[in-house]
Amino acid sequence: MEPQPRTRVVVAMSGGVDSSAVAALLHERGHDVVGVTLKLYDAQGTAASIGGRCCTPRDIEDARATAARFGFPHYVVDESEAFARGVIDDFVEAHKVARTPNPCVRCNEKMKFGPLVRFARSVGAEALATGHYARVAVDGANVRLRRAIDRDKDQSYFLFAVAPKLFSYVWFPLGEMNKGAVRDEAKRLGLPNWDKPDSHEICFIPDGNHKAFVESRGGAGTAGEIVDEAGAVVGAHGGTHNFTVGQRKGLPGIGGADKRFVVKIDPSTGKVFIGPRGDLGRTEVDVAETRWLNGAAAQAVRCEVQIRHHSRSHPATVTARDDGAKVIFDQPVEGVSPGQAAVFFREDEVLGGGWICG
Repeated sequence: MEPQPRTRVVVAMSGGVDSSAVAALLHERGHDVVGVTLKLYDAQGTAASIGGRCCTPRDIEDARATAARFGFPHYVVDESEAFARGVIDDFVEAHKVARTPNPCVRCNEKMKFGPLVRFARSVGAEALATGHYARVAVDGANVRLRRAIDRDKDQSYFLFAVAPKLFSYVWFPLGEMNKGAVRDEAKRLGLPNWDKPDSHEICFIPDGNHKAFVESRGGAGTAGEIVDEAGAVVGAHGGTHNFTVGQRKGLPGIGGADKRFVVKIDPSTGKVFIGPRGDLGRTEVDVAETRWLNGAAAQAVRCEVQIRHHSRSHPATVTARDDGAKVIFDQPVEGVSPGQAAVFFREDEVLGGGWICG
């Protein structure tokens, strides 16, 4: 629910059109807006910083320009050291052991919401608003985190690990809007970045070269052999960090009827196992570090499980186990990769989630 007019609201401003539109719309509706940009990674000096991507000097300037246009204050909070420890180091270490990490989930979990809520409270704000496409409602101790109306832009998958207590302070104004309407509003309001392209790369790898980034920080996996389903060695590779389960590009025999996919990676030996698409299907998955928004159910839960941000969700039964869970899919699911997040949905509501570990 939107705060009452003249409420002081801190808006997290990344420099993109979404968060800028949130700040401008709240200002137009009469709120006392305070803008803040978290500086998480310095991309200054890279080619990507010229065009403007998350965490570059251009992005900070875009956020500051929006604040200046509407006359509300804007601050920059430097969390780059904590980000390096909590997100970048985790990303590099995951690649070293042949996992496929999701740094955006880790960033929301460890970095964004805690510091932002602390900043908001320090300036006397009654709410924190962000440009995430999601919806949230809090009823006492119960939190209902739901998908956005615009399913193509929905970001609820990335938010399952945020501490539930923080949601009572957070508002997602774009959850009820689609992206086209947001750009239209940004243009109407005269935002300087209304037509700025969305960033699709990981913020700390603005050039998209994951391999070089990981190698430059000592995260290269073990080099070894590529082995087919018959046990034959069909090639060699320079490190397991170059592969993810479900990958097809760059493998021997990918053409015609002999398409092969990565079906398993052994980080200890460096062996990358490939096989036909049928070998990718998994019906059971172990999940660690499980978070339940309203407490784990005592019995098995029927829901749908999403294993990647851009994948559809799959019907499954989830059973809580200590700090983890067992997921049993109704039908085999392809592309299950250790290190990715598995998020549990009931219709459009997030029940919880965790990290695929086996």
